[in-house]
Parts: sequence; structure tokens; C-alpha cells
Amino acid sequence: MTTLIVYRISDSRYPIFDGTGAMINGGRWNSPGNAVIYASLSFSCALLEILVRVGRGGIPKNQKYVKIEIPNTIKGEKIDSYKSGIEVRKMDILDCRTLGDIWYSKRKSAYLIVPSVVAPEDSNIIINTQHPDFHKIKVSTPLMIEWDERLFR
Repeated sequence: MTTLIVYRISDSRYPIFDGTGAMINGGRWNSPGNAVIYASLSFSCALLEILVRVGRGGIPKNQKYVKIEIPNTIKGEKIDSYKSGIEVRKMDILDCRTLGDIWYSKRKSAYLIVPSVVAPEDSNIIINTQHPDFHKIKVSTPLMIEWDERLFR
């Protein structure tokens, strides 16, 4: 059985794989109240997603990452910018949230692959913690991020 490997980076002071942060604050693809987990299809995209939020605030502290393994038997969906004509960078965040909230409430799939705004040729993944197959997803032991200081000069 093959698996989809994705990466999540989070502040180590908080649970890394439970959806609480997104449930409290909402995100690009979910309104507050919906417990989802954001991750990226590549480690480098996961790093960029953190860096875009940090800005020039210096090296992020307490950051850990996990590898997430999603078995290919778990159903997922994808918003493909090229096929759908959706330009995520031009979409209002409320429109993104509406799409994500509809997907979340239907619970037809455990994850939704979406284009990254910061790296349009890359993708992020939204994992529905309320989907019946959520428990089949495996998560590695969290490891500390070792930032390359050249990124912050």
C-alpha cells in the first residue's frame, strides 16, 4: 500500500496534530469552529508557509515538524487551479473559507488538497479531523526545526 506523505510545522507549545488552532482561529480554508489540520505536500512549502507569517520578526522559536502518512485507501479531494480556473491568490479569504466549510461539513473525504498562495506551483492539504478515516492517518514523532540563519539576514 502506498501512502501520501505530507508535512506539518507548528509551534511546539501546542498540540501538533489535533486541529484546535484552526478550530479556534479559523484559517484560509476554514471558519472558526471547524477542526482541521493544515499541512503541505512538501517540506519546503511547509517552511515557506511558516516564513510568510513570521515576516522579518526573526527566527521562529519552538517550531517542530511531523511527517504525516495518509494511506491511499483514504479518499481525498483536490482543488486544481488549472482545471477549475480558480485563482486562489485572487480569491477573497471568505470565498476560500466557504469552499472549505462546505467540504468540511459534507465529510465525503478526509483531506482536501489546495493550491498554496505563497508558492502557487505547490500545494497544501487540509485534513478533516471529524472524518471517519481520520484515525487511520499516521503521524511521526515531532522533530525540532533547525532554521538556516541565512534565511533571516
